[in-house]
Amino acid sequence: MSKRYRRKSSSRKINRAFGIIIVILFVAIAASAWWTTNLRAVSKTQEKQVFVLEYGMTASDVATELKNMDLIRNANVFELLCKSKKADAKLMAGMYYLSPSMSSKEILNVLIAGPEPEVVRVTIPEGYTTGQIVAALAKNGLGTEKELYAAIQSFNADDYSFLEGTPTGETHLEGFLFPDTYFFDKKATARDTIDRFLLRFEQELTDETTNRLKEVNMSIYEWVIKASIVEREAVKAEERPLIAGVFENRLRTNMPLESCATIQYILGEVKPVLTIEDTKIDSPYNTYQHIGLPPGPIANPGDASLQAALYPKETDYFFFVAKNDGSHAFSVTYQEHLRNVNIYQ
Repeated sequence: MSKRYRRKSSSRKINRAFGIIIVILFVAIAASAWWTTNLRAVSKTQEKQVFVLEYGMTASDVATELKNMDLIRNANVFELLCKSKKADAKLMAGMYYLSPSMSSKEILNVLIAGPEPEVVRVTIPEGYTTGQIVAALAKNGLGTEKELYAAIQSFNADDYSFLEGTPTGETHLEGFLFPDTYFFDKKATARDTIDRFLLRFEQELTDETTNRLKEVNMSIYEWVIKASIVEREAVKAEERPLIAGVFENRLRTNMPLESCATIQYILGEVKPVLTIEDTKIDSPYNTYQHIGLPPGPIANPGDASLQAALYPKETDYFFFVAKNDGSHAFSVTYQEHLRNVNIYQ
């Protein structure tokens, strides 16, 4: 009896081990199939898209962006592929042309090979005007000023709904040419180059932003106008909501904004100190002479100023004056303001 029992016990152990091996093989085959499937191309579409690998992006950041652009099937798989190739240290910032017809391995090979050689990097600071941006682009060989201004005037609300209500002319896109660091293709048309700015601005119109604009009953154009004034008035990030709040208080009580930045926009130069004559210039942009907002933005604001205009700080302040160190002194009454002017100016 004992010998038979041992034979049965051994047989059970062999069957159990065999079963475990089958399960492991099945899991391995399934995992291999899953891995292979997620490395395949997303589609057969060969139309190439511009992918910009920004400075400081990790393999995880790249994988997420590629997935958002529908260029890869699975971000986690792509990130693991990068790790297996030790690609994190090999990824170089720049512009790449990628298509959904490329497999994840092909895309990674392109990224490791480096960016397109005919690419120029241009950084546009917050607060630049359209004229300054056009000059910077022309200086970097991205078209003549004439071509760039023509491209600017070619865009309208049919291209981007947020352009509804913008005026015509060379400053047609003032406020919407989002300041950022860009990688431009030197072979691109002037219109394609300008389009990159508008695509970037469109990213600012998140669901939270559009809901907030509806909540405060503010149009996109009004929002950009306010943000542009904040951008040119503020230096320190923490003061942007305060300055936005001052202008909201003035608008609410029908006080003129009296923004020096709007006068500088009219003059086309940044004067450290404005004269009385400057504040009397006949222009709809003169916020010393006209109550309310100017007819259009006076610069191209960045994200911080856009957020400040969207969420201004609620205070009792109606005045502020520069301390000449980048900060401002804020006050509630005109008498307090005059004292601050005497101290700091």
